[in-house]
Amino acid sequence: MNHVLILPILLPAVVGALLVMAARYDKVLARTFSLASAVLLLGVALALFAIASDDSVRTYALGAWPAPFGIVLVLDRLAALMLVLNALLGLGVLLYAVGGWDLRGKHFHPLFQFQLMGLNGAFLTGDFFNLFVFFEILLIASYGLMVHGGGGLRVKAGVQYVVTNLVGSSVFLIAVGLIYSVTGTLNMADLALKVPQVPAGDQALLQTGAVLLLLVFAVKAALVPLHFWLPGTYANAPGPVAALFAIMTKVGAYSIIRMYVLAFGAEAGDAAWLAAPWLLPASLLTLVLGMTGVLAARSLGQMASFAVIGSMGMLLATVSVFTQQAIGAALYYLIHSTFAAGALFLIADLVAERRGVQRDRFVAAPRFAQVGLISAMFFVAAIGVTGMPPLSGFIGKLLILDGVRDSAHAAWFWTLILSTSLIAIVGFSRGGSLVFWKSHALPPATPSAHRPGAAPFVAVGGLLACLVALTVFAGPAHAWLEAAAAQLFAPAGYIEAVMGTLQEVR
Repeated sequence: MNHVLILPILLPAVVGALLVMAARYDKVLARTFSLASAVLLLGVALALFAIASDDSVRTYALGAWPAPFGIVLVLDRLAALMLVLNALLGLGVLLYAVGGWDLRGKHFHPLFQFQLMGLNGAFLTGDFFNLFVFFEILLIASYGLMVHGGGGLRVKAGVQYVVTNLVGSSVFLIAVGLIYSVTGTLNMADLALKVPQVPAGDQALLQTGAVLLLLVFAVKAALVPLHFWLPGTYANAPGPVAALFAIMTKVGAYSIIRMYVLAFGAEAGDAAWLAAPWLLPASLLTLVLGMTGVLAARSLGQMASFAVIGSMGMLLATVSVFTQQAIGAALYYLIHSTFAAGALFLIADLVAERRGVQRDRFVAAPRFAQVGLISAMFFVAAIGVTGMPPLSGFIGKLLILDGVRDSAHAAWFWTLILSTSLIAIVGFSRGGSLVFWKSHALPPATPSAHRPGAAPFVAVGGLLACLVALTVFAGPAHAWLEAAAAQLFAPAGYIEAVMGTLQEVR
């Protein structure tokens, strides 16, 4: 077995425990351990990315227990992509936080490591019960990060976030129980074999469980009408935490892609493509609501939150077509939207820290420190989020429009994507002009005694550089992602790697 597969889970778990026991009161030691872990995690993720690029599927059986009973980790192109995305975003957010923000609480660094552990586990796990386990790990860590630093609004939003996700977790368990009751397994590869064999009399239970799982993943992805928790949560979360949460909604998207292509895809019989009729209208409504929210937002944080909702609508509407070309385009847009949202949340925090009582609200206020540099960063991030040329958002939307061209609903896609893009452009223009341009006409504020170092700007610049790199290397990146989509739509390799390799252990 390839033991490196467990390192993305084991490394942050061990470092998080060490930080709790030995370094939570020593800021230098905590930062050193945390940054070193993030850099190592990125190295491991890149190594696994290179390994997965040969189109083979690799597995790791914990305790050498055979399928489908043991815990299995599975590495393919999609899992490797998500590991790299999580590691890059995590390193950028951590670099921003060590600029001074992490000192507002004792437990930031351990919680941050456990959050990375839960995310990586969700991307690598090969069965739905352990997906639930890793969901709970990342959610517990996110609860602590959400209220980090205190504040009434933050605690209120955190309570709503906790309650919503606890309900989602309960529904997850019910769905898992229903599926297990008719298939006798929760291993993803084994489900792909068992689902087509479910008799007609048990189809109602199977499909009910599958729809409930879709409901849970829709909560994570903030799809209408289950999006209500996200605007308040993300807008009131600390800036670095909101930036890290940019990948949290992508866990829902990843789970939908993984489950409904592998276990409920073309070979699933009566349950084939069960998600498509539910997913498409909800996603298009989410796109419209999110971009309308961008126009109506009253602060940079709110605007970034609604932009996340809109981007998830566009992403999952594309996924709902369930074709290889559409999934390839969706994966490209997934990468772009994660980096763009992360950068935007960090920029909103930079503004809020410098404008005094006005924070990041859309009101005119005196000029603040580094306004020129921050406004330039906002301009780049806005171009990316709205999908204007020449950045990767424009390329991603072109790929999506081309990928859904043969869909029966192509006219809806084209109309809504183009119209909501215009709405987003107007919304970002309005917000940017109020915060940067009109404020520029006012006399400067009294300089703050606290002048942060370069780390926050390096972090934001790094995330924006990822958008530029995704644009420059759009051709090779899209070719790799199309190969990932092709691997998803040829599940025989995944099933053989999991079931065959593990059975050899017996």
